Amino acid sequence: MRITDNGEEIIIHLEGRIDSGNAHSIENEIAEVIGGRENIRVKIDARELDYISSAGLRVLLKIRKQLGYSLEIRNVSKDVYDIFDTTGFTSLFDVKKSYRSINVDGLEVIGRGFFGTVYRLDDETIVKVYQGEDSIQKIENEKRMAKKAFLSGIPTAISYDIVKAGEDYGSVFELLNAKSFHELAQNGDMPLADIIVRYTELLKQVHETRVEFGELPSYRDRFLDYVNVIKGCLKDGQEQQLKKLLADMPEENIVVHGDIHMKNVMMVDNEPMLIDMDTLGLGNPVFDLAGLYVTYQMFEEDDPDNSMDFLGMSNEMVDEIWNRIMDSYFDFRDSEEKKKITDRIVLVAVIRFLFLIVTTDLKNSELGKKRIDHAVSHIEELLKTVTQLSI
Repeated sequence: MRITDNGEEIIIHLEGRIDSGNAHSIENEIAEVIGGRENIRVKIDARELDYISSAGLRVLLKIRKQLGYSLEIRNVSKDVYDIFDTTGFTSLFDVKKSYRSINVDGLEVIGRGFFGTVYRLDDETIVKVYQGEDSIQKIENEKRMAKKAFLSGIPTAISYDIVKAGEDYGSVFELLNAKSFHELAQNGDMPLADIIVRYTELLKQVHETRVEFGELPSYRDRFLDYVNVIKGCLKDGQEQQLKKLLADMPEENIVVHGDIHMKNVMMVDNEPMLIDMDTLGLGNPVFDLAGLYVTYQMFEEDDPDNSMDFLGMSNEMVDEIWNRIMDSYFDFRDSEEKKKITDRIVLVAVIRFLFLIVTTDLKNSELGKKRIDHAVSHIEELLKTVTQLSI
């Protein structure tokens, strides 16, 4: 054991093994270091700790009791973390795992999303690197959601490892020779008509899946929160109208992916498989289709270069993808029915789009301001005719 003490924070570096043979001496040494010290934070670094027995765990409990707060134990190896987890110590201490580091420089980019980038590590594995301070929380949430989806029968890729990529963290998936549906369309590996048929079959499979209420968050409630966030952009009365339309939607236990554009659908051994499950929830399929509209229509509306910059596709191809998805997903009887359903999708999409703009730095740019004004004008027009949002 060694100690780092800067006067305001003490870091206890545990090394090797802690068992009945040395636990008592370590306990006395730590007590001597922290005894009589007030207003000082103590953390434990377990980077070089190989094993800890029940005797060592009791030492940690005594330190916790002496200090009166839950210790942070960081850089914990997988084997030691398993000990903490099995004994329930992960609920008593702030235990942070140690993650292997990878370098994504030069790796093939499979796709870029709003909050992360997917890289190909090799022929068998991909990694999605999340940006932001809460990336570990997003990854852990994604793993929980993926397991729920998998157990519900949805073909889902489940992450088997978390890695550190620079200052960010990534989730690793084993997907042998996988290509995203986006890649298949972009490279012309399959006829676009066939890709869309396979894609919408999966979309319908997701929307045919039901789970118990409460197992996943409500998309209706999520969008009500979105309206609270964007209300500063809205005109008089629009906030109340949008909230009423959302509140009038019946709660449905239909699984909604939340971000099911074709970059998040992989083809593995000729079978489609979903990734990026952290947005999973329950609600009407309109919430998924609205997300697709944002990806394939709204971003290009005021920025014609967006489709090529973000998706690597021409506007014409992106428009074709959207129209083919709609025609493949729905069995429209006539153009009037198509317009009625499309208007509902677009109104929900505008809420989502405005939320994305106002909660990021996009709102401060000239393009962002233009997008906000354009989105609000869409709301004004759509609220004249849309009387319900469910499809």
